[in-house]
Amino acid sequence: MNPRTYTDTIYLYLYRAESQSHGEGDISHPDISPLPEHTQTEYPSTDIKEESTTYGEGNLPDSDMYEPPEHTQIEYTADNIGDYFKANTDPVEIKIHPRPFKCFTQASAVAKPMTQQGENPFKCPECGKSFTKASNLRLHKRIHTGEKPFKCSECGKGFTRASRLTLHIRIHTGEKLFKCPECGKGFIQSSDFARHKMIHTGEKPFKCSECGKGFSKASNLTIHKRIHTGEKPFKCPECGKDFIQASPLAEHMRIHTGEKPFKCSECGKSFTQRSDLSRHKRTHTGKNTFKCSECGKGFTQASNLTKHKRIHTGENPFKCSECGKGFTQASYLTLHKRIHTGEKPFKCSECGKGFTNASNLTRHKRIHTGEKPFKCSECGKGFTNSSALAKHKRIHTGEKRI
Repeated sequence: MNPRTYTDTIYLYLYRAESQSHGEGDISHPDISPLPEHTQTEYPSTDIKEESTTYGEGNLPDSDMYEPPEHTQIEYTADNIGDYFKANTDPVEIKIHPRPFKCFTQASAVAKPMTQQGENPFKCPECGKSFTKASNLRLHKRIHTGEKPFKCSECGKGFTRASRLTLHIRIHTGEKLFKCPECGKGFIQSSDFARHKMIHTGEKPFKCSECGKGFSKASNLTIHKRIHTGEKPFKCPECGKDFIQASPLAEHMRIHTGEKPFKCSECGKSFTQRSDLSRHKRTHTGKNTFKCSECGKGFTQASNLTKHKRIHTGENPFKCSECGKGFTQASYLTLHKRIHTGEKPFKCSECGKGFTNASNLTRHKRIHTGEKPFKCSECGKGFTNSSALAKHKRIHTGEKRI
């Protein structure tokens, strides 16, 4: 027989057992890439007998030089299709035209090499940012439109995507899926849990280039850097005081509004900050965890103990650039500087008198209200401040101040 070229078209039909009607299906297997809808491969023939040739499972000839049957059909049912793949463990390599990407068992995987090549075909018309997927662009556009289609049924808060609503709902349900094996603390998000673990490991990957101090979060490093730059982007509209972050400004504003949302369940005393309430509660429990090794005085916070120790050491690390006077705390230096600048940011709403600090304004307001919260246990006389009461008590004790 003269050599001639044959075109072999191989079909793989998947029959459903119940209908016996064939149809095309996506078949995924780790060793076999999906065939094109109609794969054609040319094979030069050799002189072989003009007779029917049948190949069983997995016994295709090794030679590339053969003449296949006119139309080979491999028929399997939905129940036994797995047997075919078990028998054919060696992938059949079919040489076709060059492809721009390697073969994948799923069409979605083709998008990954495109991403690696830097192709971002979906561009935002508002800001020019590009995305690999149209769905990501749709989500991004909500930043510009303000659209928040996913609403919380509990509080009505809206979100741009469903996943963020799911996380938010856990605030209401109290569900905390991520538990720390070290201390048992629970977290709503895995990212919060990952940051928390750094407390136990001591890991602080974000380093300040100025002083070398490390932080577990990049946002904390950003805030810290403002200490070096002097940047205070958050300004109080009432008194003009500046802050390096928003949360201290929110707490500061309560001085002007008089709001004290944190109330002690023991005595009813209210506070502008949650941390102040926590410290106050320890006065009821008598818990003073941090003890001074010099005098034995106890403190509810480590930072207060550190400040207290400076009384014994005489350390005054905070120096005034105008007069050189030193202070044990930065807040004392801030108050002192107002002597030089004449700044009195705390104004009385009744008479307009200004004060350098909030506590002096609070005492002053008692002149207008007539409030005298400090009572003498001996005679019952009231005073607007504790120092006036202390002076008064000397009348009863006969103590003479030196």
